[in-house]
Amino acid sequence: MNVATDLSILSLVVNASILVKGVMLLLAIVSFMSWYWIFRKGFAIRDARAKTEQFERDFWSGGDLNALFQSAVNDRHSAGALERIFEAGYREFTKLRGQRDPAAIIDGARRAMRATYQREMDTLEAHLAFLASVGSVSPYVGLFGTVWGIMNAFRGLANVGQATLAHVAPGIAEALVATAIGLFAAIPAVVAYNRFAHDIDRVSIRFESFMEEFSNILQRQLK
Repeated sequence: MNVATDLSILSLVVNASILVKGVMLLLAIVSFMSWYWIFRKGFAIRDARAKTEQFERDFWSGGDLNALFQSAVNDRHSAGALERIFEAGYREFTKLRGQRDPAAIIDGARRAMRATYQREMDTLEAHLAFLASVGSVSPYVGLFGTVWGIMNAFRGLANVGQATLAHVAPGIAEALVATAIGLFAAIPAVVAYNRFAHDIDRVSIRFESFMEEFSNILQRQLK
């Protein structure tokens, strides 16, 4: 018997029990979905940061607010999150500017920016919970497949007169493949989740800082 061939990864997967195969298939699907969202979310966050930096440069360069607002309205579909926050705040400010209470005008602009901010953050944080779930649950799913496979391997020894390593090794090896696949699915998901959560938190701080500074600018315009 060619032990090296029989214990190859492919043969271990093919010869695994039905339940262990199901666990491996589930983990493979979850891993594929995880990598899909890792790439999607990575590009989305990078795009959000680039557009935020571009709008901050345009805003703090001293340009006219009306011109910036008109540009945001015209390019709404391609505008970044911070530009949409600015648009919502300035739109509400122009609507309420005729009122006599400056505090009510600024408060209305802040509420409009806050509502848009929440929508943008919901978009950026979408599917992060999936990555967190994959990172926390996948090892246990793989461990379940491993425990089941090892249990079947030892149950098979009952029909063997003399138990040797050659009898039990294939069953244990195929069971451990399930744990390896679980870790393969979990580790990238955990790393990506931590990185994305950090990046989104940094972007969120920039959004909140801009809203406060922009509110101060609008307040000075009412004086």
